[in-house]
Amino acid sequence: MRPHPAFSLLLLLSLAGCGVVPGSKPAERVARQAGSVPVSTARPEMRQCNAELGQTGSRFAPLPDKFYGAGCSTTNSVRLERVGGDHTEFTVTNLGAVACPLANSFAGWARYGVDRAAQQILGSPLQRIETMGSFACRNVAGSARRSAHARAEAIDVAAFVLADGRRISVQAGWNASRDEREFLRVIHRSACKRFGTVLGPDYNRAHEDHFHLEYGSGNYCR
Repeated sequence: MRPHPAFSLLLLLSLAGCGVVPGSKPAERVARQAGSVPVSTARPEMRQCNAELGQTGSRFAPLPDKFYGAGCSTTNSVRLERVGGDHTEFTVTNLGAVACPLANSFAGWARYGVDRAAQQILGSPLQRIETMGSFACRNVAGSARRSAHARAEAIDVAAFVLADGRRISVQAGWNASRDEREFLRVIHRSACKRFGTVLGPDYNRAHEDHFHLEYGSGNYCR
């Protein structure tokens, strides 16, 4: 005996209301099984962050949320490709996923802290910032605590290349010529005003070759 058409329609509507359709799986469950969730620009905080980052003149692409387990994930993140300066754009190397709020702070620091200091102290605008990366599923060195890198909330900066071809590295320049020393210390102090944690060569040997820039509400500057 075939079911009445009205009964079949009611059954399908009931199943749809529960989010279940025969032969299918909920999209979120499928995404999480694959280790990622589609790009989440629909969330208000992500829309606002993307809009603010766009206003800096930066070029970027929103990324899907990914969950790696063991306390490691990249959510509300972007791929930062270029940063807007006063007169031109400059590139940022070796970056993977970066939490959008961190990307915003980094873009502001790169333009108003680094580029302007390079022009005023070294006489040449910035062309490129070389980093050691952002996301890495690891602990803080010598501890059992997850690093901010495990959430893509930190960037390690190694060197700065100017438009005139000069390359100023954190390791070589920290105790080099007077101008290079001044430049690196000025941008280090500038970073301390924009990031929750800033670590450099004076902190310990593990940071003698880079600036660790970490997003957060604190004010730890070394």
